[in-house]
Amino acid sequence: MALFEWTEKISVGVKVFDDQHKKLIGYINELHEAMKNRQGKEVLEKIFIDLENYTKTHFNHEITVLKAEKYPDLDEHLRQHHKLVEQLVELKDKHAAGKLFVSSQTMEFLKKWLTDHIMGHDKKYSGFLDSKNIQ
Repeated sequence: MALFEWTEKISVGVKVFDDQHKKLIGYINELHEAMKNRQGKEVLEKIFIDLENYTKTHFNHEITVLKAEKYPDLDEHLRQHHKLVEQLVELKDKHAAGKLFVSSQTMEFLKKWLTDHIMGHDKKYSGFLDSKNIQ
C-alpha cells in the first residue's frame, strides 16, 4: 500500500497542477517503497534528486501561471516555495552526507510537507484561477 494516496480533497481544480501534484506524490511513494525495501543509499539519493528537480519544475510552472494572471498573493506563495525547496534540499543533502537515514519519520515529514503546502497555500489560488477560467 502506498504511503500517500491522491484524493479529490487535495485537488486545486487546475488539471495540470493536480497532475503535477500526483507526480510529486508518486516520487514520495517511490522513496517510501525504496526505504521499505532497504534499497541502497544510491537508489534513495537518486529518488531525492528526482523529487527535488520535479518540485522545482512544478513550482516554476505554478509561479509562471500565477505571475501571468497577477495573483495577488504571489510574493507569499513564492516565499513558501523557496522555504519548501530549502527543506527538501536540506533533507537530500543530509542523506547524501550520511547524516540522515530515510525513516518513517522522514516519510511522514515529506507527506505532511506536500499536503500542508497544497492544502494551505495552493488551495488559496484555486478560486482565483477558476475566476480566470484556468482549469
